[in-house]
Amino acid sequence: MITYQSPIEKSTAIKLTGGGGWARIRLGVVVYQKSVLENGLCIITSPVPNIHSVCIVIFIGAGSRYEEAEEAGVSHFIEHLCFKGTERRASSKEISEAIEGVGGMLNGGTDKELTMYWCKVARPHFLLSLDLMVDMLRHSRFDAQDMEKERQIIIEELNESMDSPHRRVNMLIDDVVWPNQPLGRDVAGSKEAVGSMSRGRLLDYLSCQYVPNNTVVSFAGNISHDEVLSSMSEVFSDWARGSPRTPYPAEDSQEEPRLHIEHRDTEQAHICLALRGLPILHPDRFNLDLLNVILGEGMSSRLFLEIRERRGLAYDIYSYVDHFLDSGAITIYAGVDPKHIDTAIEAILEELRRLKEDIPEAELTKVKEMAKGRLLLRMEDTRSVAGWMGGQELLTGRILTVDDVVTIIDAITLQDLKRVAGQLLLTEKLNLAVVGPIAGEERLFRSLRL
Repeated sequence: MITYQSPIEKSTAIKLTGGGGWARIRLGVVVYQKSVLENGLCIITSPVPNIHSVCIVIFIGAGSRYEEAEEAGVSHFIEHLCFKGTERRASSKEISEAIEGVGGMLNGGTDKELTMYWCKVARPHFLLSLDLMVDMLRHSRFDAQDMEKERQIIIEELNESMDSPHRRVNMLIDDVVWPNQPLGRDVAGSKEAVGSMSRGRLLDYLSCQYVPNNTVVSFAGNISHDEVLSSMSEVFSDWARGSPRTPYPAEDSQEEPRLHIEHRDTEQAHICLALRGLPILHPDRFNLDLLNVILGEGMSSRLFLEIRERRGLAYDIYSYVDHFLDSGAITIYAGVDPKHIDTAIEAILEELRRLKEDIPEAELTKVKEMAKGRLLLRMEDTRSVAGWMGGQELLTGRILTVDDVVTIIDAITLQDLKRVAGQLLLTEKLNLAVVGPIAGEERLFRSLRL
């Protein structure tokens, strides 16, 4: 077993009154410790003293990017079935009652590049929560009857997404940015693939991806690394290494704008305008994150103030950034009156143009403080701490501490932001998806210019 202890002392950051800067106070404790068992299982602990809870998050390298077209949605299907019963807990009721009966929380989720399961309990129930999660991870029954029930539940989940124009347009934009490839697919798959998924195919995928050398288990809370290691070594020592798939690579070539309209008889036109972004380890990744804060994060962002507050064109408007292993995107969402869609799109494009040309120093200072403040507030929750450590480790094999990120943000300059904006905000990289009662595809396509 290899054990690694973070050499960086834990710190917190406080706002200095009157000056607008930050001071970091060293607390003299380790941010995290990491051990790798002989079978490749990675275990990370982050102590959060003076609280009464422990959170466990298990990350698996399984998601839509690892799936072939005919098995689209298999990662999500497996995640659902892990909550349906194990060899020792025969039903979803027994699983949920075990945790809820002690006041804890249990859930999971599947994304494009990872699947996660998490449980948060009061400190005295740590061993119970660990036993349950190991049971789900390694001894789920994948009962044929449970699979048929869950198949229909997932199809209803897909139907619900189709009936929600807001969710639908956010699914469509991925397909526009990454067409005909796993990165552009809905994580839940398609009704056709889910409907025809066999138990044998599901178990084959499970045996391939659910292996210790493709798994990170992250702990945060009132727990010691030694206690975790002692408990984990007992329950995972017989788990054999495997040869997991690697994600299908992204095809990022794009030479002109793209547009997809899905006609719906809705009161609003739901639009997503996206441009290609940056991978998770790109050196300019945090520069793009700050540009996104300026553009569309929060009620003081440019899009909110201009599109909603000044022009009254939308009730809901925001932007977000996705960073994947080898690709990324920055996406703007808005719901607008169909009569005003041309005006709204032009106003959004104007804000993108302005982002390349005009960022005052005061605005940079504001968004730096906002980004750092929100990050620090997130770290008050043990689930966020465990997720922060484990997610980075699984996807990148390295962990940036909060202090690392604060230091990176502090060093960003106006020149950095303008350079990245100039490189990414390009006409030929524009992508637009629309759901609503919209005609005039050629007209909208011609409007996509920066």
